[in-house]
Amino acid sequence: MVFNSFSLLLLLLLSLQVWSYEAPEDKQDVFATRACPAFLTFINAAYLAGVTVELPCHCKPQQVQSVVWFFRKHLGSYEDTRALSDRHGNKLLDSSQVPHSGDLSSRFSIRLFSLLIFRAGPGDSGIYICGSAHQDFFYGYDLDIQKNKRRQASKRLLTSEPLYQVFTSYRPWTVCDRCGVPGEQVRVGLCYVHSRFLHVRYRRANQTVASCGSGAVPRAFGKSFRQSRVGAKLKVRSCQVTCPTQPPQSSKLLALLSFLGYSHPADQVLTLGCPGARPNMAVAWDRGSKPIYRHENSAGGNLGAMTPRLIIDTGHHLVFQPAKIQDSGVYYCWLQGRRAAEIHLLVYVRLGRGQSLFSHPDFPAAVYVVLQSYAAMTAVFCLLLFFRAVVRHHRDAAETHMD
Repeated sequence: MVFNSFSLLLLLLLSLQVWSYEAPEDKQDVFATRACPAFLTFINAAYLAGVTVELPCHCKPQQVQSVVWFFRKHLGSYEDTRALSDRHGNKLLDSSQVPHSGDLSSRFSIRLFSLLIFRAGPGDSGIYICGSAHQDFFYGYDLDIQKNKRRQASKRLLTSEPLYQVFTSYRPWTVCDRCGVPGEQVRVGLCYVHSRFLHVRYRRANQTVASCGSGAVPRAFGKSFRQSRVGAKLKVRSCQVTCPTQPPQSSKLLALLSFLGYSHPADQVLTLGCPGARPNMAVAWDRGSKPIYRHENSAGGNLGAMTPRLIIDTGHHLVFQPAKIQDSGVYYCWLQGRRAAEIHLLVYVRLGRGQSLFSHPDFPAAVYVVLQSYAAMTAVFCLLLFFRAVVRHHRDAAETHMD
């Protein structure tokens, strides 16, 4: 349940996306200047597990007004390629309610020709192709989703004539995720392989480098390569920056963009995502005025101890495992060092079979609050009646005196 019209609109956009998208008439010239390649190649893209991945369809013929995305596992045959669409018109569920273990069919959406995969996992790795309903293929991706591992294997495997080298490639540190208060920075390291024997159909700027889970890696490397793979890494460090001086935004715009409301049953897993967050963005979470830090609440394997029930996963989501009544409150998320959203969370008890209202442990306190409120309202009502009677008495006395 959501509490305002913007939340309804957001959920409508998140949950009522059809499986394919049809372009409006006045937007067909977007792809006029970019021709599709004559020979389909696959762009290598690697991400840390848990993030929301967006795969844009960068080219298509102008006469094609709707696209269909196709998926195939890396080791699968061409006969295993399937369309990520449903002729019955099924629609995506609310992404905040999709579990991490959900099937791919419940975690993707097609928007403006781009494919979005919510909370991608290693099982989502494979070949993704943008095409048409007639199985014409326009643009392809070689997607590699890597899981954060606690133990790291050998970084390099050498033979008498080295066939490949395995290493970790680190991305730059993100900006500080908060301003004005102590914050954190995140750095992601992913596994890559360097070899002269990579498949020519899988393209990168450097033709001799690909991610470790890419389809470009020859199967002939075999078991020894899998044992030498370096797992993905997630590093966190503390930071603090001052908030920049910026012109104040319109109060109406802030009210429209910053308020979200969620209602969720207790004792079930709840995942909160920050609207507009991207994989390489700095994202932070607060409960009220209290920051929630990654080094204390994290799903990463090499970030120390983690709280078993409340975690920040590698995709920047705030996960309650499970949600409790005491988790109700106001939560804030930060994007790139600025507050981006205010989320009002209500966790309620849903009674099941064999349970009664009177057996709930909070029932006496609820009855006390209700009776106290009723007594207060009764007292106010009696005071109003008494005040009205006093006023009427003085008015009648004044009229009698005048007579």
